[in-house]
Amino acid sequence: MKKIWTAIVKLFGWKFDLPPADDWKRLHRCVLIEAPHTSIYDFLLGAACVWRLGLNGKFFIKKEFFVFPLRKFLHWSGALPIDRGNPNNNMVGNAVKALAENNDISFIITPEGTRKCVKRFKRGFYEIATQANVPVAITYINYKTRHMGVGPLIDPTGDFDADMRRILDFYTDVTPRNAKGWNINILKRTYNQGNK
Repeated sequence: MKKIWTAIVKLFGWKFDLPPADDWKRLHRCVLIEAPHTSIYDFLLGAACVWRLGLNGKFFIKKEFFVFPLRKFLHWSGALPIDRGNPNNNMVGNAVKALAENNDISFIITPEGTRKCVKRFKRGFYEIATQANVPVAITYINYKTRHMGVGPLIDPTGDFDADMRRILDFYTDVTPRNAKGWNINILKRTYNQGNK
């Protein structure tokens, strides 16, 4: 099924930009961030990219989605339920624990946390990568060029604002599906000013 979906995406004119061999190995235990996230189509295309890379990708999704008939599909695709209304849901701790116990697992995070335009990324992805001592892989879906793939891998330095500036520099020329849901200039201003 995963191969079929990947083939369908390619038939619609999408191309996969695959990483160098050394980076590919590191992707099997990392945190992948997917941005810009402005449409449900990002999930469908992002899934094809993760499957094309052959990764054991896991992602958190609101527990409310785990109902029939979606429940089985979500588990199959790597989704993990989370209570987003509970500030003590321990998402970071659960992800760090899973990474510590498994050498072939990657967590996919949409750092905006919503499909609406935001001024800053949520910090959870960075905390997971830092605590688990794994890289952050920058992934993208560029609707203008119809290319998707993995950009550079960043090892967190502990300076969140500085690392965010590096990440956002990469996204400068990435075009989202919904332009109203993404403003790279607002995001850059946030981290250039040192706001957290």
